[in-house]
Amino acid sequence: MNLLSGVIGIIWVLNGELYAAAWFIILSAFFDFLDGFAARLLGVSGELGKQLDSLADLVSFGVLPGFVLFKLCQELSPDSLWPYFTLSVPLFSALRLAKFNLDTRQGDRFIGLPTPANALLISTLPYLMAEWVNLSRLFLNPWSFVILAGILSYLLVAELPLIALKFKNFSLRNNVFRYVLIGAGVGFMLGFGLAGIPMIIVIYILLSLIENSLKKA
Repeated sequence: MNLLSGVIGIIWVLNGELYAAAWFIILSAFFDFLDGFAARLLGVSGELGKQLDSLADLVSFGVLPGFVLFKLCQELSPDSLWPYFTLSVPLFSALRLAKFNLDTRQGDRFIGLPTPANALLISTLPYLMAEWVNLSRLFLNPWSFVILAGILSYLLVAELPLIALKFKNFSLRNNVFRYVLIGAGVGFMLGFGLAGIPMIIVIYILLSLIENSLKKA
């Protein structure tokens, strides 16, 4: 169902319905969560399921957001090659997912930007641009989307520890950044709906950087 949602989302994007992409990515994320929840509940796991999970994630959280960026860029520059540079997103998403399967460090923290978070940021850009017109001026030329694709591609595979919402306990001292992130997420979603998601992802990255710097201090 995760994979099917991603494929249908791609079809909608190809038909010019960019706003629909976010809902299909949210639906894919729901099925992705449900899959893991059911596996833990039933106490089952297997290599086949692990591989299928990554393949489904690549379509839903890699190819689909890549198509969204491509279409956004193409609308500004339909006759140039610049939109094709945004396709670094699905390529680096594949690399990210392959690394995740092999990396034993990604327990209570993620190393690099998770593909679902990246996909949500990209797919909700049309909502952000519609909600905040002044901010949308940053995306008036194809270069903006090419640069954004480059930054996000780097973050997907960067050796950057990021917060994971996995609680070993619920003490404020050990989870202060998680609670701040949850509070900010709820606030932005209530205030701006899907348009608030890109800001939540940016806050997520910034909080992770602050937490990393404090741990090193």
